[in-house]
Amino acid sequence: MKIPFIKPPKTYAEHVHQLQQRGMEIDDEENAACILQHINYYRLTAYWLTFELDHATHQFRPGTTFAKVLHLYQFDKKLRLLLLDGIEQIEISVRTQWAYHIAHNYGSHAHLEAFHFDKYWSANKNKMAEEVDRSTEHFIYHLKNKYQEELPPVWAVCEVMSLGLLSRWYKSLRRVQIRQTIADSYSIHEEVLASWLHHLSLIRNTCAHHGRLWNREFTVTPKMPKNKPHTLSDQFHHGSRRVYNTLVCMAHLLKNINPKNDWNKKIIGLIDSYAIDVSDMGFPEDWRSRKIWGEE
Repeated sequence: MKIPFIKPPKTYAEHVHQLQQRGMEIDDEENAACILQHINYYRLTAYWLTFELDHATHQFRPGTTFAKVLHLYQFDKKLRLLLLDGIEQIEISVRTQWAYHIAHNYGSHAHLEAFHFDKYWSANKNKMAEEVDRSTEHFIYHLKNKYQEELPPVWAVCEVMSLGLLSRWYKSLRRVQIRQTIADSYSIHEEVLASWLHHLSLIRNTCAHHGRLWNREFTVTPKMPKNKPHTLSDQFHHGSRRVYNTLVCMAHLLKNINPKNDWNKKIIGLIDSYAIDVSDMGFPEDWRSRKIWGEE
């Protein structure tokens, strides 16, 4: 049986006092209260849960400090920014590949022809139309007002599509050969690319809405490659539902987009600069020796 919520709101100072009562060390109470004015107490809860000795009483382990919690929060923030940077590069690349191969195989307005796609074509087209209508890009305005087709050409609409919608359009392509041609640009099987795009669209949403990423367990996980390329499967931590496998997917895609890309080195640098326990992120013990993190 549910009960009514009767807890009164607390002041910033009261929150600081409550944390101290639960065993958190806070050297500068005034500064902590100031931080809580700009970072919601409830948001930081996700980061101090890992320091709790007993979740029922919310008592903290000895040595837990407000500074350590904030350190973890700041690491997660920078991790999200790095992932957003990588996902941007991946999204722009896949948009380009998708539009190019559709246009060259089927024509400029193939997205308006149902027989090129699966049963979800109508729903995807309606969603595309919504995203085009919301766009304030000048080139979209120009194309909509000059030409009679229901939607602009594929190489224009791809530029205003969300990653989630792009992943659905890619997966819905009826011809496996075209899906595989696109996936060949990233040296993976087309089913794997479809899975990764879906997963990354959810990761992007988590990052864009400032959600906790560092130790989250994901419901939708990326499909593990089997034999294309044959060494890629060994880079993953099989069975893990945490962000390590996401990072492997992204490092692989980004190296295929640009072999000189140093995004993987930025991930290592961030981990080292914050001295993070990466086991919480699903990293295997031997991760540093794996090729994906040591490629030049």
